[in-house]
Amino acid sequence: MIVSDLSKKYGNKTVVDHISFSMEKPGVYALLGTNGAGKTTTIRMMLGILAKDGGEVLWNGAPLQVDTCNVGYLAEERGLYPKYSLMDQLIYFAGIKGVPKAEAKKRIAYWADRLEVAEYLYPQQTVAKGRRVKKQKPKLADQLSKGNQQKIQFMTALLSDPELIILDEPMSGLDPVNTDLFKEIIREEIAKGKYLIMSSHQMATVEEFCTDITILNRSKAVLQGNLNEIKKSYGRVNLNLKVEQDIRPYVEAAGVQLLTEKEFEYQLKVESEAQANGLLGSLIQAQIPVIRFDLREPSLHEIFVEKVGEANED
Repeated sequence: MIVSDLSKKYGNKTVVDHISFSMEKPGVYALLGTNGAGKTTTIRMMLGILAKDGGEVLWNGAPLQVDTCNVGYLAEERGLYPKYSLMDQLIYFAGIKGVPKAEAKKRIAYWADRLEVAEYLYPQQTVAKGRRVKKQKPKLADQLSKGNQQKIQFMTALLSDPELIILDEPMSGLDPVNTDLFKEIIREEIAKGKYLIMSSHQMATVEEFCTDITILNRSKAVLQGNLNEIKKSYGRVNLNLKVEQDIRPYVEAAGVQLLTEKEFEYQLKVESEAQANGLLGSLIQAQIPVIRFDLREPSLHEIFVEKVGEANED
């Protein structure tokens, strides 16, 4: 997949400014950015939902079109019809993707079980007063919680067994248990050799999956590339240090930047490994017990905050 020079304006306001990136092999590509940075607009232009002012999107060397490429799309906004049967909607959306009704029903049953939403799709037999058997009606979309609506929409995106999956804020509205369920399914799709593009504000979650990233800020790309290579370029400059007493005088003497402190646990930023080891040496010489000394590369969250902050200063 190649996204080349995508651009979009509304009047005089540029919302996507010549964005380019590519995926040469299956995996997860992350589109990250602040609110209003242009992530969702970029995705919608890729799918042809919005017209492009410039640029192109290629899949296998030809323009990406949803009628020739099997795409699964989980939008950030809810896209279910509130007063229609969930089953009817799922069969309808599967049919749009060319899945026959009988096959769609099999896939719906599988994903209903996998996503733990079968109770909302299939009527249940209940015993009412006087031993009468009453058949419950299937739930409508507006009777579901935000998280369960997200599950139904995720199912809609997966029913056609897509080769390209685009997930815009996939974990939005999910509790920790269901977040882990979504993560399991995403890993399964990756193992099948799928191409995934993920947009999310949850940096730790993105970092679990993505290999390459683009960070957008105010419609422009401010950082792009392989995440591992980006992190290596920063070096091991983040130090988590836990002791049993106040060590701020030693931190100041070593010239180390103090970021946060809580109950003798310090988040520090060093200029080099030598500076970090110098601080450690001074603590050992002072016979101060060191419980944790963790020198690491910056997280994606930390990189994001730094790059967006730099761009805003400019």
